Amino acid sequence: MSHKNPLRTDKTCLNCRYVVQDRFCPNCGQENIDSRKTFHELFLHFFEDLTHYENAFWRTIKNLIFKPSALTKEYLSGKRLSYLAPVRLYIFISFVTFLAFAIIPKPSDKSENEILKINEAGKKEIENEKNADYQRRVKKVEKMVEMGVLNEKEADSMKKEIAEVSRKRAHRMFLNFGYKSVEEIDSLYKYGKGDDEMSDFEYKIARKAQIVNERNTGEEIGNKFKESFIHNFPKVLFIYMPVFAFFLWLFHSKKRWYYFDHGIFTLHYFSFLLLIALILFIINRLLSFVLVENAEGIISTLYFVGFLWMFYYFFPAHHRFYGESRIKSFVKSSILFVINSIFITVFLILFMIYTFINLE
Repeated sequence: MSHKNPLRTDKTCLNCRYVVQDRFCPNCGQENIDSRKTFHELFLHFFEDLTHYENAFWRTIKNLIFKPSALTKEYLSGKRLSYLAPVRLYIFISFVTFLAFAIIPKPSDKSENEILKINEAGKKEIENEKNADYQRRVKKVEKMVEMGVLNEKEADSMKKEIAEVSRKRAHRMFLNFGYKSVEEIDSLYKYGKGDDEMSDFEYKIARKAQIVNERNTGEEIGNKFKESFIHNFPKVLFIYMPVFAFFLWLFHSKKRWYYFDHGIFTLHYFSFLLLIALILFIINRLLSFVLVENAEGIISTLYFVGFLWMFYYFFPAHHRFYGESRIKSFVKSSILFVINSIFITVFLILFMIYTFINLE
């Protein structure tokens, strides 16, 4: 639409003040036309840009999902205007994924008041469960005292042993270290001796776990952990991408391939993984709303197919992009898959720890 607009009589570029001889500035490339437009011209310009973006977007998505490595080969061959740039593509998919997780609710047939009641009941149940096992064992000891099987001194000794066993058993449970309050943990850290002595690391973890337990039910902790994990998962993938590209660089010819080439391949592959995860999530939510009772089997099948495609995709993508024989490519792909699985598992464990530390 822009070439129908008349040129400005002033030959000075509005952007960089360079002298413009023709339609476009030779210094910055800006078109030398009047920046003020009518609503009609603005609407046509917007429609033109939107149509071009949509064409590039859908062409990119189609190649990304159904043609492993084709998008990377096209980009590196110089055909870049017809597709979204790799970094922009990943950022766009990450943004849409985060938005979808945030705004698409999980279907529930419970009212808000019912959910609040369940949460309150859950908190009381957790408080009761903390001492249930201990109290049951103590009652047995007291019965034995009443029956004359034990005297008071023996009973006190057994109660202490029961308390110690309960404390150690609780200490092994995730998010439950067997302490009754933050004050007890602070006291043990400062004055504890022998088995009760705590290192700085144990103190920080136990104190954090106690605060989280006191402020939340088990269900709330799980939901917060899940929400935080999902919210930051695209960031974890983004942080891991240079590592993934580095392993590709190690396994391929340094003369033929630059690290940049591996980086573009990695961006497209990780964009694919994130996009499939997004599609599966949206289908899951839609089917859950429409077919609440019959959706589970369909969703399970779709997840199986989706994850199978995510697993398989890397092998043909690697073979087609690097152009090696099928056997050589399969061996390299398998080794790379195992190595990256180990490293990304370590990344996810560290991220889970980070997520736990930031729970409130």
